[in-house]
Formats: sequence, structure tokens, C-alpha cells
Amino acid sequence: MNSTTQAGARSVPDAKGVRGARGAVLTALRRGPASGPRLTSANWAGWAFLAPVAVYLVAFYAYPMYRNIELSLHHYTVRSFVHGGAPFTGLDNYRKILSDPAFGPALIHTLVFTGVSILFQFWIGMGLAVFFTRHFRLSATLRALFLVPWLLPLIVSASTWSWMLNSDSGVVNHVLHSVGIAPIDWLTSPKWSLASVIIANVWIGIPFNLVMLYSGMQAISPELYEAAELDGASAWQRFWKVTFPLLRPVAAITLLLGLVYTLKVFDIIWIMTKGGPAGSSATFATWSYQLGFGNLLPEFGPGAAVGNLLVVMALAFGLVYIRAQRKQREA
Repeated sequence: MNSTTQAGARSVPDAKGVRGARGAVLTALRRGPASGPRLTSANWAGWAFLAPVAVYLVAFYAYPMYRNIELSLHHYTVRSFVHGGAPFTGLDNYRKILSDPAFGPALIHTLVFTGVSILFQFWIGMGLAVFFTRHFRLSATLRALFLVPWLLPLIVSASTWSWMLNSDSGVVNHVLHSVGIAPIDWLTSPKWSLASVIIANVWIGIPFNLVMLYSGMQAISPELYEAAELDGASAWQRFWKVTFPLLRPVAAITLLLGLVYTLKVFDIIWIMTKGGPAGSSATFATWSYQLGFGNLLPEFGPGAAVGNLLVVMALAFGLVYIRAQRKQREA
């Protein structure tokens, strides 16, 4: 067979291949664009499980947030709050609260209340968590008892502390009097009212920090402590060189959650002091409520604006946490 015949023989399957490819293209063109992936039963099940969460987030987070922003940008009265028609005022409500004489003290009280509460809650919870890692007898029972302040309704806890710190019949002043210390006007003195609500909030928040930090410590391998002890490390050195560095991720999320929770604390302050006397224990949370619902002529717009400032503060701390976590992963 010569070269011409061989070339012709090779050209026959090539021609068939070309015709087959053209046919496939024409078929695809007649069918139109390729359809997307079909939803299988597993996909439908996933969407079904996701739907309640989506509805919950929209109903209880997205819509209230939208409504609060909308309130802060309009001049609402009781009538317009019910029937609508509130005039748009832009950022006037924000300018009003920023120029209000109560803004500065409320901001300072919010920062002091949050910072001091978080500081004592975290370190007392840390100390208790380290203490309970010894696994002594009745350890589980004592841990359960420490959860009681966290499990009680806030109205019960705040009412209990109001009775304990009562100037005339409170048990705290009775104990102070028995050791020769003059009674203190815990709830009615501008000097002590903020300290009083901080004490109550610290007591309520310690169990949360204890549970979070104790759970994190359980994930640390005992072999690390044994190795550190063999190297001659003291108990204090084992804590700072082993426990605390390995507990840092849990500690960070504990601080963030405690911070967000403490920023919005309202029940304890309102039940114990109502933000008084003379605004000496008022925070953004109580001020927002007082503006919106605590007066005969409620100011819904300014009250919503103060609430939005609280949200911004919480978001700012959340972004700081996310940025710190990202830097830690990249390091």
C-alpha cells in the first residue's frame, strides 16, 4: 500500500469524527443551554432545616434592627408610632443625644460598668476554674452550686441584691455594723450606686466564666503539666506558661460574649437603682429605655438612637476580636 492510499485510509475515520462532533454540537444547540444541578431530596432536606433558622434571624434580628434604625431617623410620637406618618428627621436624633448633658455620664458609666464587671468576672471565674481542676471530693457538687446565680431569673437576682444592700434592713449593712463599720447607702447614694450594680452583675456573671474556662482547661493534656513539673516549674509558672497560653482562644470568646452581654445589661440596673440617683448609675441601656418608655412623653427616636449606639459598640468589639483572631492564625 502506497503513501497516498495510507493517507486516504487515515482520512476516513477523521471525517467520521468530525461529523460526530458536529452532530453533538447541533444536538446541544437544539437542547439549549445546560440546565443547573437538580435539587435532590438531600438538598431539599438541607433547605428545610435551614428555613426555620432563616425565619428566626429575619423575624428576631433583621426586622427589629431595621425597625430600630427606622425609628432613629424619624420623629415619632405616640400617635405616629401607632398610626404611622412620622416625619423624616435624618440624623437629628443622633445629634440630640450627643449634645444631651446625660450622654457623657451615661457613656462613662457604660464603659466603667462593662470594664470592671468583665475584669472581675473573668479573673474570679479563672481562679475558680483552676481550683476545680483538682477534682477533689464534692467538686462536682460545688460546681453545680456555683451555677445557681446564672440559672436564676435576673429579676430574682436583682431583687435579692436590692434587699441585701438595703440601707436600713440589708444584711450587708448589718454585717458591716457588727464589725464597727458605719452603714453605707448602697442604692441611694450617687457615690455607691454604680458600685452596687457592678457587684450584683459580677456575682451573676462569674458562673458563665467558670463554665467556659473550666471546659477549656479540660482540653489541655495532663502530659504537658507533667513535663513542666519535671522541668521544675512551679504552680504559678505552669499556669502562665502552659494553662493561660493554651486557654487563650477560649478566654477570647469568653471575654467577647461577656462584653456583649454586659453592654446591654438592663434588668439588674433598672430593678436595683433605675439608673439613679440623679443618673449616677445610668448606662446606655437604661437611658435608652427611659427615653423611649420611662416618660409621660416618650421620645422613641432618641431612645432608638441610643440603642443603635450600643449595637455599634458591640459590633466594634466584635470586629476587634475577629481581627485579633485572624492575626493569631496568620502568625
